[in-house]
Amino acid sequence: MKKAVFILGFLVIVVSCKKKEAPVEFTTYDETSELAIQNKHEIDRMKFKLIQSKYLDMNEVFKSFDEDLAYFSEQDYENLKPYIIEKDIPSLQTSVKNGILSYEKIVLFYLYRIRKFESNHNLSLHSIIALNPSIIKEAKEKDKNKPDSLINTLYGLPILLKDNINTKEMPTTAGAFALKDNKNTDDAFIVKQLKKSGALILGKANLSEWAYYFCEGCPLGYSAIGGQTLNPYGRKIFETGGSSSGSAVSVAANFAVAAVGSETSGSILSPSSKNSVVGLKPTVGLLSRIGMVPISSTLDTPGPITKSIIDNAIFLTAMIGEDVEDIATKKKNENINYFENLTNSSIKGKRFGVIKQLLKDSIYSISIEKIKTAGGEIIEYDPPQITLDGFLTLLNIDMKHDLPEYLKNYADKNISITSIKDIIDLNIQDSVKRSPYGQELFEGIVKDSTTVADFEEIKLKLNNSGIEFFKTPMDTYNLDAILSINNYHAGYAAVAKYPCLSVPMGYENSGEPISLTFIAKPFEEEKLLKLGYAFEQLTNVRKIPKDYN
Repeated sequence: MKKAVFILGFLVIVVSCKKKEAPVEFTTYDETSELAIQNKHEIDRMKFKLIQSKYLDMNEVFKSFDEDLAYFSEQDYENLKPYIIEKDIPSLQTSVKNGILSYEKIVLFYLYRIRKFESNHNLSLHSIIALNPSIIKEAKEKDKNKPDSLINTLYGLPILLKDNINTKEMPTTAGAFALKDNKNTDDAFIVKQLKKSGALILGKANLSEWAYYFCEGCPLGYSAIGGQTLNPYGRKIFETGGSSSGSAVSVAANFAVAAVGSETSGSILSPSSKNSVVGLKPTVGLLSRIGMVPISSTLDTPGPITKSIIDNAIFLTAMIGEDVEDIATKKKNENINYFENLTNSSIKGKRFGVIKQLLKDSIYSISIEKIKTAGGEIIEYDPPQITLDGFLTLLNIDMKHDLPEYLKNYADKNISITSIKDIIDLNIQDSVKRSPYGQELFEGIVKDSTTVADFEEIKLKLNNSGIEFFKTPMDTYNLDAILSINNYHAGYAAVAKYPCLSVPMGYENSGEPISLTFIAKPFEEEKLLKLGYAFEQLTNVRKIPKDYN
């Protein structure tokens, strides 16, 4: 007994004597010369006016974790790294179950990793806007109350939210100065669902401000609050995609297990493709939009961004559910487990529509050959010649009405702005900091005088056009899915309200990621995930960004 007491006492002394690490400071720097070089970029949207945020102080963001991270060393980080980096959810949960990891250790690892890279001027990605100050305490609670069955769940795992999704723990800014004090909100419906599943909300991810419906031709991934999000595969070289830029960048750089993005047209598919991660844009109506800063109640949907199809299926399962406040959600989808039969997926015998002109892309062409070799049936076709006239009008009129509804019903009651015009006027007071790229799209919203009757006609016509673009070849050739590249056909899928799944398919000679996008009919997410899983297993091309391994 005395020997046991002695050993226990010795362990307590060892733990208490653990060396306290020196604090890490986030510092600003003069980026003038960096911006001058950037101004020579061949892509106009990559000619940045700033990189660092004028409003965000990352020292304040990390203040709640100073003491905990003071006793988490680089050696601790390296010891945990093999069990966390690039691991899928079942692998992480197995390590927890076997006592190798704890949820507290996983959270500390991600906090340390974010600080490690974001405090380095040569590696920072500016993908994080806020962190949940209670996350370590919450992780400890999850460790104490682990359920018996957790392998294929989000329980205890830290995820990020795009910063246009409400959560009690942190402000919801949409990247905009006008919402910097949007602090006291209820959780969005999907956040409540995630918390019910046991997920931990690690923080908020940067985004293209107002979900990239604000400034004309401005950089993807820029927001006044978060600064300029950068692509880990080519920092300041490749675009991040948008508007869920920070969500995709953070997942690609292993800053969290997974992240929630949102899409109106291409805003999940684009950044997922540009950052070599898996992005699912669900059918409009599968997931609730309540508590989400909107562009369009007609087209908006949240969706999961992950490193693998397995994680995407688990993540989607945790978010679904009927929300009585959102008339678009469908009760019939409430109890689907998208992970359950995933690993039995096969490409053999499935029929894929291949758009002929895309075969000029060598990586796409190679991917199609791999699918064909695996037994998939390839049907090449020329798509219908259909235009999307009125698309911007749809966005203008929806946002003109939907954003005030959010501000009235779901924003902090102290937020005084009530309209698009209010936001424009507020930004004009200090446009250099609040709207350095202008606010042309917001100005267009105010000027748009489309009548209610004309608007309804435009919506109906666009919806029919989108459906015709996909349904005609799908029905004609009895297709399981149409195969596209990145967000090339996101606009058609948006107005048709068809689901899309972006899966990494390779890298250009420059190193820039490129993805294969699967498109199916409404509420065929289970089919998409199965096809995506089979393709992922067949190709397995995703690789970690080399400077972020």
